[in-house]
Amino acid sequence: MPKASIDLYDAKTIEERQSAAGRCSTELNHDTPTYVDEMDDRVSKAYAGWPTRLYLIGVDGKVAYAGGLGPFGYKPEELGEAIEKYLAPVKAAIG
Repeated sequence: MPKASIDLYDAKTIEERQSAAGRCSTELNHDTPTYVDEMDDRVSKAYAGWPTRLYLIGVDGKVAYAGGLGPFGYKPEELGEAIEKYLAPVKAAIG
């Protein structure tokens, strides 16, 4: 069973932040793509994006799905369902 948490320190550079994100992905054994915010935390400030929060942003730039706060609101399967629902009209048009 994967560990529930790991110890990290506050990164001072983007390279340290990227390294920490990679470590989390590896040590927590999840295969969800992980993206790292810039050092100004612009995305985190805009979306209150804790590490355990999932969003689907539509092609129009609007939030199409906002998951609950983790750890109990972290539900990748719900995000997958939201993606399928969002893409359904496209898939229907393609045939």
